[in-house]
This record gives sequence, structure tokens and C-alpha cells, in this order.
Amino acid sequence: MDKSVLIRTALCLPAPDIEALMQGRVIAAIPDQSIRPGQQFALYPSNIPISSLPIEQYYRSDFLPIAKSVFASLGSETVLIKAWARCEYKEYLYNDEFFDALSRLTVWTSEALQERLSQRQQIFLTYLRVYLLPQPIEVPVHNQERQFVPLPHSLSVTESLPVLSDRIFMQRRRQLENLEPPLHPELEELESAIAQLSITNPDAEKFNHKIQTFLGWANERSVKQITPDLAWIHQINALGTASTGGNYEKGTAFEQIVHKSLAFLGFGVDPNAKGGAGGMDLYCTKPYPLVGECKAGQSIPGNTVYELDKLGNIHLGKKIFDRAVKLIIGPGKPTSQLQKSAKEYNISIIHPMTLQKLVELEAQYPGSVNLIELKKYLEPGQSDSRIDEYIQRIESDIKLRSHIIQLVKNYLENTGFERASVDALHGAYSNPRPHQPLQPEELHEILIELSSPLTGYLGRIKGEHWRRDRFFFLRYLD
Repeated sequence: MDKSVLIRTALCLPAPDIEALMQGRVIAAIPDQSIRPGQQFALYPSNIPISSLPIEQYYRSDFLPIAKSVFASLGSETVLIKAWARCEYKEYLYNDEFFDALSRLTVWTSEALQERLSQRQQIFLTYLRVYLLPQPIEVPVHNQERQFVPLPHSLSVTESLPVLSDRIFMQRRRQLENLEPPLHPELEELESAIAQLSITNPDAEKFNHKIQTFLGWANERSVKQITPDLAWIHQINALGTASTGGNYEKGTAFEQIVHKSLAFLGFGVDPNAKGGAGGMDLYCTKPYPLVGECKAGQSIPGNTVYELDKLGNIHLGKKIFDRAVKLIIGPGKPTSQLQKSAKEYNISIIHPMTLQKLVELEAQYPGSVNLIELKKYLEPGQSDSRIDEYIQRIESDIKLRSHIIQLVKNYLENTGFERASVDALHGAYSNPRPHQPLQPEELHEILIELSSPLTGYLGRIKGEHWRRDRFFFLRYLD
């Protein structure tokens, strides 16, 4: 598993510079003071003027539209921290001899570099290895001109979301150290133009990622995001915890999105179960009977357990109702009495956000939520923590498989071989530290799974014995 790192401070850099680092356009920054290699920090996007130069003279023309857009989007009271970084290397520049070459490898103009040099008689060019945060954190704006600012609370981060792979980062570092000219300057200009389109056009975003990958600005894998047609998923918790509007309107809207959510997960939802006076809010027939109540607002009414028990027996009959999974989806923390009643009547209670997290996982990795396995985690009483365990287990399984796919690709690239054996891959997997302990047989089972025609992430050449099987890379999992 990825080792966590505790971060307490953030490095203030111009917001466009951080955007360029997160996009993989650059791997270096110019802080006001020297930073030691190995130092780790969050990246705080500052809106404090970077120089006396107009922005048009500070950033290269191909990056300028992005820089202006980033500055325009900054808030006045809070900012979003989206990444953290580790200083890998630093060098000092004392003259402008190489500024033209350095400008071509970064987003700054030669004029901007010259001004920075004149201000401090030296430039602290700092190479940063950047990692994205799983979720941005919102922090107050700091108006003081300080290099480091304290975070409101310590931040535990991992290296699970690198902007660049180890191989690409080392290539970029060598290019910057040796001031090797860009191989495709015209393509870089095209990428900048398409980057503007990608803000509103998902197809342009996909094309832009391909160009960035070709340029070495990004990993070949792309971060899967929920597409616009699935934007409703982000409303599940909001509708379940709504505090405005009439009770009927709130209840109906939440009930409808719960139906949509469960159908998306793969349940066979009975469209005739629509709640209302004397009606059941929810009934699913497949893959097993599931009956439920949907409660929107600030808390779950105390009589919900008895209401579900009564309506379920009336509409389904005792035989079907007794073997059905019983579920209440509602806001707030259930009272101790409500939890006690739920356990007595064998009813699970989950928060709307828990449902949203399940649906988000299924949207990102279709087929990842196994409803038969999920049933085991719907225990009587409040089940949010158990569902979170299930989600974490799925995410861990996905992460392991993604790691193994990357392992196969890296091994073949580093050795120059076309195919890899199980034993060779197991040796590479175990060194320097395993993602999680695996025996060769267990690794082989996962390799077989990933090379299935139904998945197609790896290719396999079958041998006369499982140790004789050979594998090669086809595509990324995410």
C-alpha cells in the first residue's frame, strides 16, 4: 500500500504556475527562497502579483490564455488546494545565459526570468515531483507575502496520484537539466489552443490528453471522471439532506433519485413502488428482494422502522417481506432508539452520502459494485461504516490491479523484452516494497483476470504450465 505522508504547510506559488505543474507542462517552480531537496508541502495557489511585469509579458503566449483563466477563477476568501509536492532537486541561476532555452521548457518568458534575476541576483530553480489530492481542500486566503503558510489542519497524503510517472518525470528532469530543446514546439501551441476548448468540450479534453501524453506532459493513463450525463449522481446527498422546500417535494425528489441510483447499481427497481399515502417508497426484485423507505430532510423520523415493517408486510406479504433486505436511506445520525429498533426488525440504515459514494464508484468503474457481496454489508442498524469498508475494499482491489498493469508496462520498457513471465513480474512486484503481499500463484490469478478477453488490459501467451505463461501490456485500467 502507498505510504502516507503528513503535511502541515503549503508552498505559495502563483496560481498559473501550480496549474502548469498539475497539468504536467512543467516540473519546476521558482520560489522566493531556496527549498531543500526532500522537503514536502501542499501547493497553495496565490493571487498576489508575481512581478511588476504585465501578465502578457510574464507568461509565454501559448500558456497565457490558461494563466488568465486561472487568475480569473480565484476566489477572494478561500482557495482550493489540489496537489502536494516534494522537492527533488534545486539549482541556482546567476546569469541570463540560458534563459531563452529555459523559457522554451517552462511557461515563463525570458523577460520574466530576467526580472526575477534582477530582484534577487539569483534564481532558485526547484524541481518538484507533484501529486494530486483525491479531493481538493478549501483553505482561507492568505494575503501576506509569505513563502510558506500553515494549513488549517495536518493533511495525510499518499503518492497514489502522481501527475507524471517515474519514467516520464526522469525524462523531463534530464531534459531540463541539460536544457534540451522541445521536440515538438508546434504541437505545444496546438495543445494550448485545444486546452481552452476542453473547458467546455469533453471530446476536446480527451484529445488534449492524448497530445499531452505524446508531449510527455502526462501519464498515458487518464483520470476517469464522471461524464456530464451522469452529473445527477452528485445530487444524491444534496436531495437527501435538503432543508428547503415542502416535505412532499423534498421526499418525492429524493425518492426518485434513489430509484435511479439503485437501478444504476444493477437492482431491478419496481416502478410501481412510489411511496405516497400508504405506499412503499422502494421495492427491488433483483438480484434479491429489497424493500426500503427514503427520508429526506435533516433527520430520520423515529417511527420509520415501524412504518417500513407495516407497509412491507401489507404490500409484499410476510413470506416475501421476511426474506427481503430492508433498508432505510435518510439523513443525520440515527437516534439510539432508532438504531435499536432497526436491529430488532433487521433493518439497515444508510446515509444519502453513502449511497452517493456507491454510485460514484460504479460510475467510475462500471461493474465494480457486486450486489451479492454488497448484501453482506447491509447489516441491521446503521451500516454506513460497513458500506465504507466495502467501498475501500473495492478501491484497494482496483488499485492493486492498476498497479500490476503499470508494473507489466514498466518491466517491459526497462528490460526491452516483449513479454514477461510470472516469476519475473513477481520479482519486480516485490522490490522495493510490495503493494500488498502476493504469492506468485496469487499474482498469476490476477494476471489471468487482467488478460481475459472481457477485460483486455494485458495480453497473454499461454504456456504448458502456469509459470510458462507470458504477459504483455495492452491498455490501462484507469
